[in-house]
Amino acid sequence: MQVLISPESIDEAISIMDCKMDLLDVKNTSEGSLGAQFPWNTKRVVELAAGHGLTVSATLGDLPFKPGTGSLAAYGCAMTGAGYVKAGLYGAKTYQEAFEMMDAIRKAVRMASATATVVAAGYADWRRFGGLCPDDLVAAARDAKCDLVMVDTAIKDGKTLFDNMTVDEIKDFVNKGHAAGLKVALAGSIKAHHTDLLFEIGADVVGVRGAVCEDSTNRRTKICPKKTNEFVELYRSRTEQLKAA
Repeated sequence: MQVLISPESIDEAISIMDCKMDLLDVKNTSEGSLGAQFPWNTKRVVELAAGHGLTVSATLGDLPFKPGTGSLAAYGCAMTGAGYVKAGLYGAKTYQEAFEMMDAIRKAVRMASATATVVAAGYADWRRFGGLCPDDLVAAARDAKCDLVMVDTAIKDGKTLFDNMTVDEIKDFVNKGHAAGLKVALAGSIKAHHTDLLFEIGADVVGVRGAVCEDSTNRRTKICPKKTNEFVELYRSRTEQLKAA
């Protein structure tokens, strides 16, 4: 399983570039769960990460249902050199709206990059704000020819992925994503004690921020390189154990 870590500034990104995570995810938490970072910051992180052999993921924001806005943001993001372009489908409420968003975003990304991974991101706590359900998320991502589908939590109040979806619901999301030919990522206040369960569920990527912050209960505190190393090593060791079994 790959590990994605989400710094929110150039300095934070620099502080963990030797921590060997699989994906360095640039975001701006002051603008929401999947808040977009400024393009000049994203581009600088991409430039610095290249020297460490790291792939950079970047978020487009918790987007309203505005395919034109989303696609223009996606084009700009891909132009920074980000290897993953992640769209938060916050304003999409139906399959059709999600499809229109991701179809436009995928086309825009491909104008700038033939290889960038296009990510359709929904929310595990969709019931709390009347958002897009996971089944429609997977179907839209599949039909829009995306590469990866994920869920995070939109409302950051301490409730985790597992507080908002049952284990069976999460397994169903992962299985349907894989059946659709998509890679699947899980995020949402995930902690180290969720590790065994996440490996049992079988996602391809796990994403965290709060778990590796100085105060693991407050994702607005700074990322701690020591905690980042420990988290990455936990997942790397578990992955190696499974390969050897």
